[in-house]
Amino acid sequence: MRRAGLARGVAIGMATLAVVFELTDIWVTAQLPQPSWTPLPFAPEDMAGTAFPVFGAILVHSRPRLVIGWLLCAGGLSAAANILSANLFHLVYGHPAAGWPVVNLSWHVLQLTLGVLLPLLYPVGRLLSRRWRGVIVLAVLGMALDWGAVLSGQKTFREPAHLMVSAAMALAFVSLVVRFRRGDAVERRQLLWLLVTLPGLLIPWMLGDPVWWVATLFIPLIPAAIAVAVLRYRLFGIDTLITRALIGTGLAIVTTGVYVAVSAASSLFLAEVDRVAGIAAAVFAGAAFQPMRRGMQRGVDRLLYGSTGVPAALAGRLRHRLQHADPVHGLLATLDVLREGLSVTGVAVELDGTTTTSGSLDAPARVIPLVWHGEPVGLLLVGPTDRRRFAAAHDERVIATLTPYIADAAHAVRLTAALQRSRERILTAREEERRRLRRDLHDGLGQSLTGMAMSINTARLAMRNAPERAERLLADLRAGMDAVSGDIRQLVYGLRPPALDELGLAGAVEELAGTPVEVSGDLGGLPAAVEVAAYRIVQEALTNARKHSGAARIAIALRRETCLRVTVTDDGAGIPPDARAGVGLASMRERAAELGGTCVVGEAEGGGTVVEAELPL
Repeated sequence: MRRAGLARGVAIGMATLAVVFELTDIWVTAQLPQPSWTPLPFAPEDMAGTAFPVFGAILVHSRPRLVIGWLLCAGGLSAAANILSANLFHLVYGHPAAGWPVVNLSWHVLQLTLGVLLPLLYPVGRLLSRRWRGVIVLAVLGMALDWGAVLSGQKTFREPAHLMVSAAMALAFVSLVVRFRRGDAVERRQLLWLLVTLPGLLIPWMLGDPVWWVATLFIPLIPAAIAVAVLRYRLFGIDTLITRALIGTGLAIVTTGVYVAVSAASSLFLAEVDRVAGIAAAVFAGAAFQPMRRGMQRGVDRLLYGSTGVPAALAGRLRHRLQHADPVHGLLATLDVLREGLSVTGVAVELDGTTTTSGSLDAPARVIPLVWHGEPVGLLLVGPTDRRRFAAAHDERVIATLTPYIADAAHAVRLTAALQRSRERILTAREEERRRLRRDLHDGLGQSLTGMAMSINTARLAMRNAPERAERLLADLRAGMDAVSGDIRQLVYGLRPPALDELGLAGAVEELAGTPVEVSGDLGGLPAAVEVAAYRIVQEALTNARKHSGAARIAIALRRETCLRVTVTDDGAGIPPDARAGVGLASMRERAAELGGTCVVGEAEGGGTVVEAELPL
């Protein structure tokens, strides 16, 4: 605890000393002529000497053992000492070279701390591996060679020394790229906070005179971003900020380049029409803006999130996998792609009481309704961010792109399940019908035919000795054959009423009801299942009207539209409020439901009952 307090005191002391140096330098700079390269009353080293130590002291105060804060303090203090010593010697001796040892030493410390050590150690305070120590050795050797060249008067060695230091600084910044590729989600976010400060420095510097000095104003953003990244690395939205910053920077650079190039070309060919050249340059730059924005958006997405984070690429992969998978595996494929695109631990879809999961999903962090053409089909469950991979803040774009495909896949699974249930019902109904036929044939027709065979044998034996008995047996046999014929007709009628084939649906219903039937549309060519269902529904409705309601008048209507509408209306007593649905009403509803239709029994206008069925064609 005491060491931490001492460390905080030292850091605050370094920041205070740097501020004192800068205040002194403000007075010294005021005594010197205004430089021609900047309209500001201070140099870039002044901004660095003020901002870096202050934010470094803040970091040390919060995390005394983290070396990043100490590097900011030391580098900022070196910047303040460098500019103050240079300006002081310039003021006193007329040229800053008079104080070369102090100026050069402070500049080397500034290069070593902020140009080499800071990028090598940021953001966790340790090297990627021991091999990166060679970069520090290269920088120190270059600085030592520079000092040796100056002290020995061998200035020819200064150029190699500067190249060695520059190479070390370049390798140090390369380590940031390597760290970004290897780092986890937290480390990548910390690196992105540093990256967000680059546009303010790069754009003025690339534009050059007369605006490059504006980059000086953005120098404080670097230590501020580092402090935020270290202390508040869990802040969300940095991905979006980075994307917009990079796209804005790229568009500004490319648009300016297009404008300048087209202006130069137009001026070359239209030298006497400068206004036309400017208009042509503006038109070309504007026409290229939107394609460039889309291309840069894809490039930045790929840079930040890799190929798995680009919504268009994810959609392409998803379409390819859906084309080569059945509906059930297609849904799982969509979830796999979404999980990879969002970098989450798992995603799942809840569908009709079942859950399809990709990855591991303990507690969903987000629940999204899945809608297919206005019809809710299920719920999409998205798990928490996977700490092992980069967390995509652009998940809204990924979800918006992939959710329609997931809804389509979920709907296909529902249709497949419904089709499977329908097949099972058809198979069950077929087997039940076979069982009924077997029972009726065995217990009814089979027993009757067996009895008739026995009667024939008995009559044949009794024909010579007891003709009268044989005649009675043959008469009974004739009556039995009539009964068997009736049973066979009943079996056939149970499968499909013969009147449908003889008279058609309208004629069969009219014969069944004994009253005229209102017909609308062409009832010819109806599917056999629709005809049987309509006939049975009318038959059951007539039975209920005649047996239970005491109706005096019954009206039947058959209308063919996009579906077959069957309406049976009576003027009977109607359905009591406390009546329970019997076997007949349930049978009508089931026959309609088997075809995907509906059957509703309600109260008719003016009293009575109305049965309305809609049967898809």
